[in-house]
Amino acid sequence: MSYTAPEHQSWSEPTAEDRNWAMAAHLGALVSAWFALGLIAPLVVLLLAGQRSEFVRKHATESLNFQIGLLIYSIVAVVLGIVTLGIGLIVIVPVAIVVAVVALVLIIKAGVDASNGREFRYPLNIRFVS
Repeated sequence: MSYTAPEHQSWSEPTAEDRNWAMAAHLGALVSAWFALGLIAPLVVLLLAGQRSEFVRKHATESLNFQIGLLIYSIVAVVLGIVTLGIGLIVIVPVAIVVAVVALVLIIKAGVDASNGREFRYPLNIRFVS
């Protein structure tokens, strides 16, 4: 299944380069998360290639929003762990493991969809950047 633009939009089928940039927005978040923040890669993709292609911009903003959400959820979890003097970690740690696995699966699925020229929307994603 290929990417189809809504009727009111005027972009064409994404090129191989567009698909690679879009995939980099998602999978690059995994790489950048090891070194700093996961939102760095989608932000860089958005700034470098987001203006040239609507397809790349949509994937980069979707990935960026997902990474910002994960950062906020992580900060809230740490604060809750501190406020409860560590007792909350009994709940937070198992939930964090499940969230991490689900996030990994979603990021890989998004990268594959981007590589195949399909649109992807993360479930329960808060749209901070549009």
